[in-house]
Amino acid sequence: MRGLALRLLAIFMTLLPVGLAAQPVQPDPAVRAKADALVAILDGRGTYETYFAANFRDKVPAAQFTAIAAQLKASLGDPQRVEALTATSAWSADLTIGYARGTASVRLVIDPAPPHAASGLLITGTAPRDDSLAKLESEFRALPGASGFGLYALGQGKPEPILEYRADVAAPLGSAFKLWVLAELARQVAAGERHWEDVVKVGAPSLPSGVLQTWPAGSPVTVQTLATMMISISDNTATDTLLTTLGRAKVDAVAETAGGSVPVMTTREMFALKGDAALTKAWAVGSVNERRALLVNNAVKISTAKLDPTVFAGKPVATDSVEWFASPLAMAGLLDRLRGADVTTRAVMAVNAGVDPAIAKRFAYVGFKGGGEPGVLTLNYLVQAKDGRWYAATGNWHRADDAVNEVRFAGLMGRALALLAAR
Repeated sequence: MRGLALRLLAIFMTLLPVGLAAQPVQPDPAVRAKADALVAILDGRGTYETYFAANFRDKVPAAQFTAIAAQLKASLGDPQRVEALTATSAWSADLTIGYARGTASVRLVIDPAPPHAASGLLITGTAPRDDSLAKLESEFRALPGASGFGLYALGQGKPEPILEYRADVAAPLGSAFKLWVLAELARQVAAGERHWEDVVKVGAPSLPSGVLQTWPAGSPVTVQTLATMMISISDNTATDTLLTTLGRAKVDAVAETAGGSVPVMTTREMFALKGDAALTKAWAVGSVNERRALLVNNAVKISTAKLDPTVFAGKPVATDSVEWFASPLAMAGLLDRLRGADVTTRAVMAVNAGVDPAIAKRFAYVGFKGGGEPGVLTLNYLVQAKDGRWYAATGNWHRADDAVNEVRFAGLMGRALALLAAR
């Protein structure tokens, strides 16, 4: 399982950070020239080696870039022109690239020195022309494999459906299960059982995503730091430390109340189970109580196992069993619960908006957590419109035979948010 905060960076080709200017700035003429030339590059007619700087080419080989450009063309048609350019510095800009059937939002950075090669490129979102909820639903239905989504208005009662497709069907969550952990932490803080500034020691390392797996064993951190890293960069070691600190039984209780699967594995447990064929099979056929016993009886084996990241380098692995599960409707209810938590909880969720910045700016608040592994992708948003109304947008796409197209799915969920912003 790769954390979605980092997966989105890969999806959107984040090569170099692009800082937003505090005031309108005048771009160097080379920015406009490079932006116009990008259209041909995206269409496969330009020269990759001369358009991009060496540091970009090192991070994104030509084959990878070509594959992403092809995904955009398959979804939007042929790229045609730069429809809008807003400078973010003298050497960078936010672009809207017009395609035959839609647009792509792009951030571009170029080298100040001639020949002004492109050193950073970020595809932040896509949208078809004349979008609608009906078009959105049609494209969700067309996804190969299985998918589901729900858009909900949040108020005093249960989430009120705006648009649903297979919203009551449980699906694998990937790292989005970490919202259960956050909800239990928020409950314990509200009950006075714990405080955000409480200090705990970093636990056993898990695989990335994240950074805590590289820290010295037992490093002291606050639970707020753990929560922020768990949600914003999907840090797996932070997650396991926090889940263990809070207590699995209590996190299980949150998951059950929220319509999720139990027992709630740590990420290390999930990696270890997927890496051991016998444990994978036992988990798949086991009842809830048998799965709980499996984790207890194999605790030493799991805690000392050498985790193998190559398990996730190819086809989907046991995504129908060794996973965390909940439906879009259940996730909307969980997001509504988190909406009612304290300001720190909502601030933690807002560190990484997980969507095109141009869309995020249309809301007063955007909270996000996604998750995924090969064959699994889920994105979950809690948003507040500028007029004060609250919404939840949650969707999933999974298949057992192949990977999912992350750019395509992220674009669909971005469109869902844009349609909510326009209500």
